[in-house]
Amino acid sequence: MEIKKNPKSNLENYSKLFVQLGLVLALFVTYVAIENKTYDKIIGELGMADMSADIEEETIEIQPEPPKPKPKTPPPPAPEKIEVIEDEKEVEETIIESTETDETEAVEVEEIEEVEEEEEVIEDVPFSIIEDVPVFPGCKGSKEEKKACLNKKMNQHVKRYFDAELANELGLAPGKKRIYLIFKIGKTGEIEDINARAPHPRLKKEAIRIAKKLPKMQPGKQRGRPVRVGYTLPISFNVE
Repeated sequence: MEIKKNPKSNLENYSKLFVQLGLVLALFVTYVAIENKTYDKIIGELGMADMSADIEEETIEIQPEPPKPKPKTPPPPAPEKIEVIEDEKEVEETIIESTETDETEAVEVEEIEEVEEEEEVIEDVPFSIIEDVPVFPGCKGSKEEKKACLNKKMNQHVKRYFDAELANELGLAPGKKRIYLIFKIGKTGEIEDINARAPHPRLKKEAIRIAKKLPKMQPGKQRGRPVRVGYTLPISFNVE
């Protein structure tokens, strides 16, 4: 008995389809295998991993940039050629007349007025730099001797007229005290502009009283002219 096959059940008719499905499946598996990442499994001892030995120190070396070359200065421009052109024009000579006058000609001369130079006015001169020191009555000799004599006479005058008991009556603290008597020897030799610095007003008044008793002196001179001379007389005393 012959078996009849259904033409629809014949698989040969679908062979091309099966081939295409197989190719598509193979391509899909290949794509998945390529895209899928795999990692190696590392099995180590339990605990903390010391990675310091595997890390290499990196040293960064900074190299300075090489200096930029200086721009070369352009060479100076070549001098232009100077062409000498002959001047064909005649040069007119200039006649310079003499300015000298003849003896026969009269010359007018303007009158010259003489102007007197104003002399420098010297005001006050310190005693330390005066050229000619003031002369105390009775002092003689050279400039240095007159200067030493003046200082000596001043000290004698203070010792003679200063009231030493006044300092003890004022109740000042014991010790050495000092008064500065300041005045000027005027152009006529009189004592002017008397002032004093003292530890007590009564001592200041006493110092001014002593200065007023100074005699008239021969005035000091600077450049041969009488000037006022500043003088400072220190007075020292002890309070017991």
